[in-house]
Amino acid sequence: MYKYISKVFVCFLVVLCFFLVLNTKKAHAQDPAFSQFYANPLYLNPAFAGTNDCPRVNLNYRDQWPGIGRTYVTTSASWDQNINAIGGGLGVLVMHDRAGAGALNTSQFSLLYSYNLQVNYEWAVKAGFEASFRQINVDWTKLTFGDQIDPQYGFIYPTSEDIANYTQSVNYPDFSAGLIGYSKNLYFGFAAHHLTQPNQGFISESQLPTKLTVHAGGSFPVNKYRRDVTTISPNFLYQKQQDFQQFNYGIYVNRGPVVGGLWARNSLKNFDSFILMVGLIQDAFKFGYSYDITASNLKNSNTLGAHELTFTLFLPCKTRTKSFSTISCPQF
Repeated sequence: MYKYISKVFVCFLVVLCFFLVLNTKKAHAQDPAFSQFYANPLYLNPAFAGTNDCPRVNLNYRDQWPGIGRTYVTTSASWDQNINAIGGGLGVLVMHDRAGAGALNTSQFSLLYSYNLQVNYEWAVKAGFEASFRQINVDWTKLTFGDQIDPQYGFIYPTSEDIANYTQSVNYPDFSAGLIGYSKNLYFGFAAHHLTQPNQGFISESQLPTKLTVHAGGSFPVNKYRRDVTTISPNFLYQKQQDFQQFNYGIYVNRGPVVGGLWARNSLKNFDSFILMVGLIQDAFKFGYSYDITASNLKNSNTLGAHELTFTLFLPCKTRTKSFSTISCPQF
C-alpha cells in the first residue's frame, strides 16, 4: 500500500509540473541565479533533497557586479539527508537576496521532501516538493522618483510620493516541485518554482511568475593516472521565468582532488558571460570558486563580473544501505 501511494505521489508531481508549463501566466519578477547551480542543489530542484545518503550542508555566496557597489548579493545555506524510514530525503533551505544596495531584500525559508523510486537496476527517479515562507522588504528612502529630478542638477528635490504610508514588507507562502531521473553516469531533471504565483506587490497586485527549469548532464571516466581517475562532466541548464529565458552550458573536468570548469551563459537576445570555475574535492568537503567574465554590453560598465563561493560539508553517518543509489551529479 505504501509503495502504491508513493508512486501516485510521483505521478501527481509529474502531471502537475507539466500542467504548469502550459499554463504559466504573465507577471513581473525574476529569481536570483547561481553560476555553480549544482553546488546549490536544493535551490535548483527540490528533488535533490536527500540525493546524498549522509547529511550534507551547502553554503553559497554570490556577489554580482561588485564594481558598482555590491548591489546584488545572494547567500544561501541548506541541509539535507536521505532517510530510509520515509522512503526519501528531507531538506531545509534558507536564502537571502539583497538588491539595489539594500533597497530591496528577499528572505526565504523552505522545507523540502523527496521520494526515491528505483525504476529498475540502472535507473532511479526522485520526486520532490518544497513549501516555503518568503518575505520581501523595501526601503523606500533609498529609492528615487521622477519628481526629484532637476534637468540641470539632477536629483535635488524632495519627492511628493507618500512613502511613509507605503507597505514596507510583504509575506507569503510559496510552493515548488521537481523531478530527477538518473543512472550511474546520466541524469536529467525538471523543476517548477512558485506554483501558485503568489502576489508580492507593495502598492498593487504583482504576481511572482512560475520559474521553469530543465537540466541534464553526465559524468564519464576518461583515463586513470596512478590512483586518480579523470572524469569529464558536460551539463546543460535551461530556465524560463515570464519572458526571461536563460541557457547555461559547459563542462567540468575532475582529476583527483581538483576540478575545473568552463561555462557559457546567454539569453535568447544576447550572450551574457563566460564562467571560469576551480574547486577542491575531499572526502569530507568540497570547495568551489567561480568568476563570471561579462561578455555583454555591460563589459564596458566596469561591473567586474561576478564572484561566487561554494562550500559543501559531508557529515558522517552509518554505512549506506544497498537499496539506496546516490546520484553522480557534480556538486559544482
